[in-house]
Amino acid sequence: MLRVGAALALAGALVTVEAAAAPAPPIALRAGKADGPYYALAKELVAALGRLASPAPTIALEESQGSVQNVIDAAGERARALFTAPPNVIAEARHGDKPYGKNPHYQDIRALFPIPFQTMHWVVRADSGVTSFAGLAGRPFIPGTRGSLGERQTAALLKLLGLESKVQLIDIDSSAAPSALKSKQVIGFAIAGPYPIPALRALAGEVPLQLLSLSSEQRSRALASDGTTVAMTIPHGTYPGVDDDVLTVALPAALYATTRLSASDAYRITKAFWTGRTALSASDPVWASVAPAQVSMLGAKLHAGALRYYREIGVKVPQEQR
Repeated sequence: MLRVGAALALAGALVTVEAAAAPAPPIALRAGKADGPYYALAKELVAALGRLASPAPTIALEESQGSVQNVIDAAGERARALFTAPPNVIAEARHGDKPYGKNPHYQDIRALFPIPFQTMHWVVRADSGVTSFAGLAGRPFIPGTRGSLGERQTAALLKLLGLESKVQLIDIDSSAAPSALKSKQVIGFAIAGPYPIPALRALAGEVPLQLLSLSSEQRSRALASDGTTVAMTIPHGTYPGVDDDVLTVALPAALYATTRLSASDAYRITKAFWTGRTALSASDPVWASVAPAQVSMLGAKLHAGALRYYREIGVKVPQEQR
């Protein structure tokens, strides 16, 4: 009997050791549809974190229905998970707007770090003579695919500037815009995305381009009329032939979790991102636009683990995000 008992005890100990040594299950990262901008960024992020010498916890990228569903799922499930979203979506959920409904767990959402913002580009041919938005009057211009960020921001800006009935807006898909511009069917088009947009850099190599810049006053008015965007400057030299800084607006975005993610995991993920950002930027320059100062634009408190890292590196965090 003693031998049997000892054997059972030994077997139990072995099971305990094996269980302790088993790796933790991957953390799911939901980042929108596979053909969307956030999914593409998340795919690069997961690959980069996995290559680091001191990697973050294992992250498994998952397709989702988009930011709205990401936020709903984050509040409704009990598992630890990560997701991408713009801050305005989280604010709408916390207000109980449709389709979110009332759920106290929206208050559990925490920010880790920014990802490249969707930056507005208003593009015109450099030989068109158009140097300001007023110059678009009477000219054919593609505002972007209907319902897209580009289309919405263009419509809002033209209305703000009193140009909504003066510009010939062409309703075609954004994918057809470069060809239409090259053939001079349109004077320009709007497009949103993290800069530099590869397709736009390629186009600038074929046709001299100019990016329309908002004046400081125009940008202030645009931001005051729209609580979803922030100020953004596209540095000169980002695109061939664009030799001046371009004042514009952008929709912020970030990687979020909930309080169900441990502080240890949040710290490791956040640290891995910032220490690996230079290498990530080398493979895709859009990541170079991400800066610690953007943490204040994320519309949510920081996760305790992320806050610990920002304090270590001396990033000033607003009181409302602590």
